[in-house]
Amino acid sequence: MVCLAGGETLLDQMIARAQRHVDPSKEWSRWSHAFIIGERRCDGQLWVIESDLDIHRKHIRFGAQENRISKFHEDGFYTRLALLDFGLPPETVTKVLAGGLDMIAGRARYSLRELAGTLIALRHQDMRKKENPLGQPQSFYCSALVRCLFINSGVDLTPGLDIKNTTPEDIWRSLTVREAWVLEAHMPKRNDMAGTVEGVRRKIRLAKLKCIRNKYHG
Repeated sequence: MVCLAGGETLLDQMIARAQRHVDPSKEWSRWSHAFIIGERRCDGQLWVIESDLDIHRKHIRFGAQENRISKFHEDGFYTRLALLDFGLPPETVTKVLAGGLDMIAGRARYSLRELAGTLIALRHQDMRKKENPLGQPQSFYCSALVRCLFINSGVDLTPGLDIKNTTPEDIWRSLTVREAWVLEAHMPKRNDMAGTVEGVRRKIRLAKLKCIRNKYHG
């Protein structure tokens, strides 16, 4: 399952605004980050695979990484989440997760350069079909990593676009999505969620969020 996230920080807003070119009416995207929900580990926590900039005091991670899903439960940081179910068979899911672990082990980097190339291409849609001119080997920003892992597992979420021109909004609009759930506004606290995707789904139901089979998916 893929998860999209959106927030209110300046960076989130810049990414959301840049993706307006994907929408015919030029509406800003609600999404600024994409990641893959992985497996529950022996610590009882659900872990995610993502490419991100993770900066803490004396500790910086810059690229493919694993984190507990509780990272996304910080109040006031992410204001919306989307869970996307592609209806994949178990063996394909295993390939996606295994590919993500390979990326982490291979120290795939987060590419600000490629992100800049995508932002430029968004203003000229024909460029998005071509190779990102600022592409680098073994480097991916968040949604490009998600797309790459799915393609390597035999599933193309957004045909017609270069892998490294894939945005979170493109994944949101993917015709391969079977079901989608969205959690808006109030983000539950870590202890309420216990770091599990089941907790996310409970909160979605309690908040009366609807299953989205909208105009993008028929």
